[in-house]
Amino acid sequence: MKVSVIIPTLNEARILEQTLRDLRRHEPHEVIVVDGGSRDDTRRIAGEFTPHVIRTESGRGHQMNAGARRATGDLFLFLHADSRVDPLSYRKMVSLMESGKVLGGAFSLAIDSDRRALRWISTLATLRARYLHLVYGDQGIFVRARVFRTLGGFSSLPICEDLDFFNRLRRQGPIVVLREKIFTSARRWRTEGVVYTTVRNILIAGLFLLGFPPQRLSKWYAVIR
Repeated sequence: MKVSVIIPTLNEARILEQTLRDLRRHEPHEVIVVDGGSRDDTRRIAGEFTPHVIRTESGRGHQMNAGARRATGDLFLFLHADSRVDPLSYRKMVSLMESGKVLGGAFSLAIDSDRRALRWISTLATLRARYLHLVYGDQGIFVRARVFRTLGGFSSLPICEDLDFFNRLRRQGPIVVLREKIFTSARRWRTEGVVYTTVRNILIAGLFLLGFPPQRLSKWYAVIR
């Protein structure tokens, strides 16, 4: 199965090289970096690892759609620049998708920190995803290319495009939240504080699901790099 890894970026020079170097171990069909107008060395670093570097307007949903239009694989993996998938998790994803049992899914979340509070948050996030099907983009959403196109890709929302997409995906057919983990940076929790970040994320997701305008919600979600 040909895997297209699509990474939206905005000023990710400090962490992108590590992510792309880590991806080389998996030997995906292609890695597509979609930059939303970085002012640092993000595009230069991306170009050292992949010939597929796209520049487009910022907005994670818009950027991921642009990457998907360029992609030629059978399976799309949408990966945040500060997230990494270990070999076991990657192989499990490919094996399951090759079996034809599901249309797509995501990984269990592991925040890359030894702090006990963040380990608990990782566990609760995984339970939320598994039983409520509320999946965020930092869990590495993967989906069959044909299904992604059938769904029309991500909505043009300033925030919560991941929740919206996964909700539509699960209505399309069987999905899975793998027990295997994806590791994501703890930078937002370190910068903004564990309690504030966690409460804010819960409020934003809850209000979005209740129909609160995403344009207003996006103002609460600062860009932390």
